[in-house]
Amino acid sequence: MLFRLPMEVLVLLLPTLLFALCFHEFSHAYMAYRLGDDTAARMGRLTLNPLSHIDPVGAMMILFVGFGWAKPVPVNPMNLRNMRVDMMKVAFAGPLSNLILALIAGIFIRLTGYKTGVELQIGGTIPFLLLIFMQINIMLAVFNMIPLAPLDGSRIFSGLLERKFPDMVRNLQIYGPRILMGIIMVGYLTNIHILGWIIQPFLKLFMYLFAGIQ
Repeated sequence: MLFRLPMEVLVLLLPTLLFALCFHEFSHAYMAYRLGDDTAARMGRLTLNPLSHIDPVGAMMILFVGFGWAKPVPVNPMNLRNMRVDMMKVAFAGPLSNLILALIAGIFIRLTGYKTGVELQIGGTIPFLLLIFMQINIMLAVFNMIPLAPLDGSRIFSGLLERKFPDMVRNLQIYGPRILMGIIMVGYLTNIHILGWIIQPFLKLFMYLFAGIQ
């Protein structure tokens, strides 16, 4: 839980997580706008202003449970040129934006000459902040690509498979939130961290690809 972390780590972690979440939601809004839907723009979501994106309950969950969320960006599929494909593009824009941010942080880490996470942690505030920034954005991207509603991956997964497997897609949309919450609560109450098992291999892979950290 984040509130148990040392204050100096929280000072770095919370603004980083806040920016990553806001950029993620902004990217959804921007992609929808580019594809013909101005719903989010009209509702003031085409901005990086955290006040437009942060959900109070989601923010509190970040502090006390270790995960959280921002307000979902409203999208009207009827305004899109190609409803199925464009909804997939809007969904993918969020995780992709986080990977782009992680890549930028990784490039700066490479420029510092640090080769391992340990060196970054003892290298000073800026290198450590870059490491945190990269890790958070990778984890957000991978987490949101899990094909369970209401995550972005569920929209991408639905768009790919709804024509051939409509019943499976419908059931995942209905029961996805319960499954996801169950997985999160199991990890919170026990040492069985299913999300960690899913995210960790991808975190290591992208940290190596982006920053050369093994």
